Amino acid sequence: MKPIELAPDARWRGRFRAPAIAWARVAKSNPNRGLACCNRSGRYQLCAWEVESGELAELTHLETGTRMGTISADGKWVDYLEDRRGDESGHLTRVSFEGGEARDITPDLPAYFSGGTSEDLLGEVTGFTTSNREGFRVYVADRDFSVRREIFHSKRQTLGPRISSDGSIAVIGTAERSKRNEYALVAVDITTGERIAEIADDNASLSMSSFSRVVGDNRLLAMSDRSGLNRPFLWDPVNARRTELALDALDGELRAWDWSPDGRQLLLCRHIAATHELYLYDLETETCTRLDVPPGSVASGQLTAAGDVLICWQDASHPARILSIDPTGGRDPLPVLSAGDVEPGAPWLSITEPSTDGAEIQFWIAVPEGDGPFPTIVHTHGGPTAVQSEVFSPSAQAWLDHGFAFVSVNYRGSVTFGKEFERAIWGRLGIVEVDDMAAALSWAVSNEISDPDRVILTGGSYGGYLTLQAMGRRPDLWAGGIAQVAIADWRLMYEDQREALRAYQVSLFEGTPDEQPEAHAEASPITYADDFRAPILVIQGRNDSRCPARQMEVFEEALASRQKDIHIHWFDAGHGSLDVDQKIEHQEMMLKFAERILNP
Repeated sequence: MKPIELAPDARWRGRFRAPAIAWARVAKSNPNRGLACCNRSGRYQLCAWEVESGELAELTHLETGTRMGTISADGKWVDYLEDRRGDESGHLTRVSFEGGEARDITPDLPAYFSGGTSEDLLGEVTGFTTSNREGFRVYVADRDFSVRREIFHSKRQTLGPRISSDGSIAVIGTAERSKRNEYALVAVDITTGERIAEIADDNASLSMSSFSRVVGDNRLLAMSDRSGLNRPFLWDPVNARRTELALDALDGELRAWDWSPDGRQLLLCRHIAATHELYLYDLETETCTRLDVPPGSVASGQLTAAGDVLICWQDASHPARILSIDPTGGRDPLPVLSAGDVEPGAPWLSITEPSTDGAEIQFWIAVPEGDGPFPTIVHTHGGPTAVQSEVFSPSAQAWLDHGFAFVSVNYRGSVTFGKEFERAIWGRLGIVEVDDMAAALSWAVSNEISDPDRVILTGGSYGGYLTLQAMGRRPDLWAGGIAQVAIADWRLMYEDQREALRAYQVSLFEGTPDEQPEAHAEASPITYADDFRAPILVIQGRNDSRCPARQMEVFEEALASRQKDIHIHWFDAGHGSLDVDQKIEHQEMMLKFAERILNP
């Protein structure tokens, strides 16, 4: 490990401070207005986006930052969850695109979590879902929220709603039919509140993108994993018609992203080994055209009225920014919302290798300058229903700057590798994922990239959980572990976490802690308290509603009573930090921890 660069202008600090655009969306019926999420002020906030000029004006000023919000169809309003403690509990709040005083649009409801609002094309109907201890409730309201009506209630995981362009139908994703993490789609007549249609696939899960942007066209762009991989289809709930798309020539996972404004084309994203390809699908000719997108990672895409494709793009050396893609290939991608300039970083290389039970796993590897073997960071992403692609990661590059190799593992449970791969962990968490982490490390050691005596685990959320779980189950492999906003005891997690995550946990374990006690114990790092050998640093949010504080406090007591080397740093926010200075503080803390255990 190289000496830690502590100068204020150290290049690793500069990467954290580089402005980045997490995402941006143009209003459905007002192409001159959009909403962007960026960190130019030092923490992620929502910004009004004047599309033509590219100017951004900050609309939210939450102390812990925010990354979720929606812009109304006409571009007049922005809705977001007012969450001042970072615990993701509060009320939906509406602010004018021009700024000014924000208004609570559900002042009579108890505090809740919500993923945001959805509107029809004219902005006459707004739908949203709330979740708290009472379960999941789906509401629709008129333009000014003077009239609001509940149209759906369930204790099971609920997603959506999506509102049809004419405001007549709401479609909801619900897991009420299954004890597993499998969703059906339910269509509700917004005027009467009655269910008018439902669609489900046996032993499969459905998800939804959006309705056609043409008023009167009630086709919903949706996906099913019944083939083993997510594939898009169209569903018209009014006429009970399902239309499969002619996509046999494209294998792999296909995600449905957007409609063209005229309802004639679809934007699709193909996932292959954690990389992305974008396609335009013509509904009339049933043909696909691949778009010319730079290598890297694409987080989202939108078809514009001008016929361009807006994407949120990044790679290992470039912070996330918004690019405009010409679908005809007539010009190079144009920056629409730019990010900051940074020092070049080491590229990521994709590797696929076998793990246990014949499973093929994909992982990313990056190496510093010089000759190996190197001290190594083994990283795991959160989720688990997520995937690690090549991204601009200031933390990864900070490790590389200090002489570490960096390995990031898409373990079983990750999405986009197929249903069998994703479901391999269901009912028995924290077992094969650890096998996959060990397999990636074995490859790096055998290829003389990693020094087996100087390997540190790290990850956040489910990745933080896997850091602790791997240290308990395979203590011989690791020199130390750094867990961020992590899980240590699934039973206590269930007791304290917010309702949406409680339902998700039940789906993953196929039962509650009382119904599946052995599975919850086997999956909990606290079960292996006697087996931990290496030092542990935990960085945990005091107000985290996803991975609550009590379970980590109990874990710390259990290890400390056994004279294990554990230190927990508590920070005043929720599930991770959106503050740039705080992220730098945490990275410096991690580097000093690594220096202590590797260069005593």
